[in-house]
Amino acid sequence: MPPTAAPAAAPNPTPPPAVQAKTSHPNIVILVADDWGFSDVGSFGAGYATPNIDALAHAGVRFSNFHVSGSCSPTRAMLQTGVMNHRNGLGNMPETIPPEHVGKPGYDTVLNHRVVTIGDILRAAGYRTYLTGKWHLGSDATRLPVARGYDRAFSLADAGADNFDQRPIEGMYDTARWTEDGKPATLPRDYYSSRFVVDKMIDYIDGGAASGKPFLASINFLANHIPVQAPDSDIARYAAMYHDGWTALREARTKRAAALGIMPENAPMVMMATTPDWSKLSADERKAAARVMQAYAGMATAMDREIGRLVAHLKATGQYDNTVFVFLSDNGPEPTDPYNRLRNRIFLNIEYDTSFDNIGRRNSLSAIGPGWASAAASPLSGYKFSAAEGGLRVPLIVAWPGNAKIRASVISNGFAHVTDIVPTLADLAGVPLPGGTWDGKAVEPVTGRSLVPMLEGVEGSVHGDAPLGYELAGNAALFRGRYKLVRNLPPIGDGGWRLYDIGADPGETRDLSAAMPDRFAAMQADYRAFAQENGVLDMPPGYTADEQINRYAWEHQGRKRAIQAGAVLGGILAALIALLWVWHRRRRARNSLAGG
Repeated sequence: MPPTAAPAAAPNPTPPPAVQAKTSHPNIVILVADDWGFSDVGSFGAGYATPNIDALAHAGVRFSNFHVSGSCSPTRAMLQTGVMNHRNGLGNMPETIPPEHVGKPGYDTVLNHRVVTIGDILRAAGYRTYLTGKWHLGSDATRLPVARGYDRAFSLADAGADNFDQRPIEGMYDTARWTEDGKPATLPRDYYSSRFVVDKMIDYIDGGAASGKPFLASINFLANHIPVQAPDSDIARYAAMYHDGWTALREARTKRAAALGIMPENAPMVMMATTPDWSKLSADERKAAARVMQAYAGMATAMDREIGRLVAHLKATGQYDNTVFVFLSDNGPEPTDPYNRLRNRIFLNIEYDTSFDNIGRRNSLSAIGPGWASAAASPLSGYKFSAAEGGLRVPLIVAWPGNAKIRASVISNGFAHVTDIVPTLADLAGVPLPGGTWDGKAVEPVTGRSLVPMLEGVEGSVHGDAPLGYELAGNAALFRGRYKLVRNLPPIGDGGWRLYDIGADPGETRDLSAAMPDRFAAMQADYRAFAQENGVLDMPPGYTADEQINRYAWEHQGRKRAIQAGAVLGGILAALIALLWVWHRRRRARNSLAGG
């Protein structure tokens, strides 16, 4: 029997509004989407429904020039600490680090102990601190959220997991490593990821309300990471959409983003080389591709609905006006096609129901691939893993409904960075940041800058013309004012440096390196200084993130499962040989008796 839409969650008991005492410190809610592209929110240009996120956008400031890392863990580490990824331990992730870099300074692949988290900072200032959902910053007892500043946490240590069952991404992990307060945890039978992480957070918030303390709620959704999965009703909502293909969607989103004021009018964009020609797909291929994007839209809408439920609960309990909301994505959209290798296809067809009717449902492993990812990043170039704008520029919304100083329903075009979130929240909460020491130990100082001036109306960027460097897996960038120096290794780029004016040309279509040689040389020098100061290592020849992910999967799961499958097949073959031998012996015996 095919799965049905996930049942609606029972309403949470609502405590009286007076339970939380009035406080000068605001509550803080951080909402982290996984793998959402720049135009994957309605108020940034998406054509699907995100009314609750859009409501937060209209209550606060939309940042149209906000940058993160090209992959999840480095972004999450910077979001937690305000410290650049090479200094907080996430020079690379476990799944994408080449063997040559393992163990080198800055390449811990987990959040190191030389940094302080926003949970540490706010808890020391009297906050209750809670986290639910994806963590992916370390799984040992000293690195889980409850050891890094959080009072309560129900978290996933892996890059992703199934959205309907307690099941890992098959082929990547043995198990889905969920823990609650540091101990292995079991998901409920009616589990759906977006609903569950909000349910659990509401339980935590209500459970500590009697203390009267403000809270930090970090909610880290699995949506829309692979596997793309949504309740049936949410997928069905978009059944009439996406049949014109990814190029048409990319163009439509570009026009909507410009009409909304998120992008400059007539901003040029490029067609990425990895985008397949929709017209050359077969009818069945187009039908299946449209269905995947319908599931992706459904997954986003399901997540938005849960955000709305949280906001409604905070309104009902009198806490909404005194809550700071931050919404962002951890990186650009995911282009990886898990079925792009014969070995993968054979394995995944065994592990999952890959039929058309099951795309996006329970027991599926669906992914949008590079075609739809190019549309999700529209009108930007590139996507997750790259240092192109489509990989690094994502939506950011900051709102404090009850604070008249924070502007509402406005767009800020000034450059901002994920390391700015910690100092911004500390500034809004009236809490001092740590310097170079914490609890008597030396720590990395926060390098981000408070965005409060931009929230209150200052035009431009708090970074001014100061250089800000970035590197992950060989793809690198240096931001300075409205200019960006960028390098992408194959297969995304050719390894050469280019210079763009991302204020006027966010799609990175016009290389200015020849036209502005002095700026080009100066920004290259800035990048070299950043790389030296942060211990950035060169990538081994021929490295690609996609190849390394497949190597990781093979080494951690594939080889073991192949050996197990070989053993089973060997046992079956041995049994068949034994049966044939017994049959042959008996036949000879019968023939011998007949001849005697």
